Amino acid sequence: MSDGTNSAQGGGSGSGRNPARGLGHVDAGLAYDDAGHGTGLVLLHGVGLDRRMWDRCRPALAARHRTRAVDLRGHGGSSPAPGDVTLTELAHDVLGTLDGPDGLTEPAHLVGFSLGALVAARAALLRPEAVASLTLVSSVARRTEQESREVQRRLETARRDFPASVHAAVERWFTTPWKAAEPELAAAVQATLLAQDHSSYLACYEVFARADRELWPRLPEISVPTLAVTGEADPGSTPEMTRQLAGAIPGARDVVVPGARHLLPLEAPGPLTTEIIRHTTEVDRDRTTATAP
Repeated sequence: MSDGTNSAQGGGSGSGRNPARGLGHVDAGLAYDDAGHGTGLVLLHGVGLDRRMWDRCRPALAARHRTRAVDLRGHGGSSPAPGDVTLTELAHDVLGTLDGPDGLTEPAHLVGFSLGALVAARAALLRPEAVASLTLVSSVARRTEQESREVQRRLETARRDFPASVHAAVERWFTTPWKAAEPELAAAVQATLLAQDHSSYLACYEVFARADRELWPRLPEISVPTLAVTGEADPGSTPEMTRQLAGAIPGARDVVVPGARHLLPLEAPGPLTTEIIRHTTEVDRDRTTATAP
């Protein structure tokens, strides 16, 4: 996002596919584009958003990595999501982009935000040999009964009144001072959400609503170096959840960004990219040392 406003989140057509912004490559049914050189790094967005949410982070990441920003199934320029799509299918989609004709040099670092974090974790369980590291950004984990009821309520609102649910999400994500400072960004995030295919959005939100329960018992099986990051003031992906993630995944560490809420790639791209690069640099150095003759 070169101008710091809405180029990362501008709205598209009602189908969620905006030909004016270009699709980059399409592989395994997913649209993506690449920037930079070096070891591979894959960026995965949250439900209802698209790969442009990483535009503020990508210049710094692409200075070190071949950075691939992906539209998950049912989002942006990717193929629609069926109503019964599963977390495992979304993870297989992402892994498929590593193996195609323009595949990244494996293993790749996976960086996922919110729903994308759940997809990245599932991918690491499916094919740990393809994943160099995980960075789980603003991820949910082990929701309480009350938190599960709240996310289910949001899903029901989205089914009943999609525009109202989008408005509520933007109000939840943006503080009043941030919205006042960047009104174009808040409007652009709302436009992106509204532009997504409604049935695909609902299907992927259903995955988001239940995937933390699916993943929780299996987190100790994750064998790749993992970093969990969230905002200090994130009401949905709380610091406690991030601490629980780091505690459940062997060797993982957690970072809480002071003062930030949910949209770390947009609200705090500097601190977030610093933590991602610190993590991937350590992993790449350790891998090089391990394979040196």
